[in-house]
Amino acid sequence: MNKRYIDNLWSQVRRIRPWYFLILAVVSGVICAFALRANNQHMVQLRNDVYAADKQNADVQQPLKALQAYVTTHMNTDLSAGNTSVYPPIQLQYTYAHLVQAQKQQLQQQNASLYTQAQAYCEALNHTDFSGHNRVPCIEQYVESHGGKPAAAIPQALYEFAFASPVWSPDLAGWTMIIAGLGGLLFIVTFSVRRLTRRRSN
Repeated sequence: MNKRYIDNLWSQVRRIRPWYFLILAVVSGVICAFALRANNQHMVQLRNDVYAADKQNADVQQPLKALQAYVTTHMNTDLSAGNTSVYPPIQLQYTYAHLVQAQKQQLQQQNASLYTQAQAYCEALNHTDFSGHNRVPCIEQYVESHGGKPAAAIPQALYEFAFASPVWSPDLAGWTMIIAGLGGLLFIVTFSVRRLTRRRSN
């Protein structure tokens, strides 16, 4: 590469105004901000679809899959349990209530005869307790001591879901973020070079 070609290329580069890159960075940054907001709003809509399905006792698997697919491929949509997350993980309170109720009914069926024995025993033991205030602990203790099955803790995986969003995603928000960063960097470089050349020429 000869000196003449380098000088010609340098003269072409010097014609580029630094403000072009600054404008590109600002415009891209504004577009990126709106795109990030749109990502977040769409995540909120998908999350609301999950909550609606949960409240209506409908199938939550499809809305959950759609939410997971979106969150894991778009920035600014984090639903993880980390400290950096704006929104908490998905908690399906109605699904949890149904699980608790189903577990309760199952335990009641399994321990029906045992509870009948416990009630008869505790009534005979505390026949003056009309309110049942002291009878409840007695029944619970009787059932536990005679092999009754206590309610097991329901695994969080059945009613709580956490999805983490990527640091960068190849969507409008991601590409405009890169363009804004490059525009800002090129503005700094070209502005610095032009100032340096002016000082040397003076």
